[in-house]
Amino acid sequence: MNIRDEHGMAMIIAMMAMLLMSALGIALVLTTSSETMIASNFSNSSEALYAADAAVERSMEDILTVPDWNKLLDGSAQSAFVDGPPSGLRTLPDGSTIDLTQALNMANCQKVTTCSAAEMDAPTAERPWATNNPRWKLYSYANLKDLLPATDTINSPYYIVVMVADDPSENDGDATKDGASATNPGSGVIAMRAEAFGPRGAHKVIELTLARTDTTELERGYTGQRGQDEQNRRARKAAVQTPGKALTQQTLDTTGGGIQ
Repeated sequence: MNIRDEHGMAMIIAMMAMLLMSALGIALVLTTSSETMIASNFSNSSEALYAADAAVERSMEDILTVPDWNKLLDGSAQSAFVDGPPSGLRTLPDGSTIDLTQALNMANCQKVTTCSAAEMDAPTAERPWATNNPRWKLYSYANLKDLLPATDTINSPYYIVVMVADDPSENDGDATKDGASATNPGSGVIAMRAEAFGPRGAHKVIELTLARTDTTELERGYTGQRGQDEQNRRARKAAVQTPGKALTQQTLDTTGGGIQ
């Protein structure tokens, strides 16, 4: 046997080169896929944050029309922006689902099953206020794309949920009512929690407090009327209406060419 025989070396070198190129190609594909996934997740996370912020802005308009905030805390007053009863499954455009009841339970006691009063009052790292822990109530919930149904200009796959509760800075030990005492630091203040659910498990939460201001009655009335006008607009059934009643007659002015 001639140990200096080089027959077959070209094939071995070619196979080694092909193996090296294959490894480089696989690494490139994995890197590209990872970068694409990272960019997609970042985009979804950002959109979820904006969706939750939009839910807050929309809900505040309706809250301004509620004179007694205790009706918010007991769940008897809800936003006009809802898509049905405050429970059950909702299906997102990507086919995934969320359960409104489970979302509410997670906010109140960090579990999907029904929360007892003792569990909601138990002090935890997330809810350290004991009997003043917020007891969240569903206030607004619907698809973000339905925020402007008349224009159909929102192209978003996100579902938004807004909850309200008593502000935990209160000291009355009653999370079901807004403290009426002037010495109560949480009097005239409620907590709001907005959540946005989207594709690939995207989820963002915003929590804030909302306080009554010391503005004049005229300013409060103007701001509240804007929220009431929004509710009236959504409640209208006729295609065209005047502020007081439906437009039932049109007259064509042949002289000016307009409709009166």
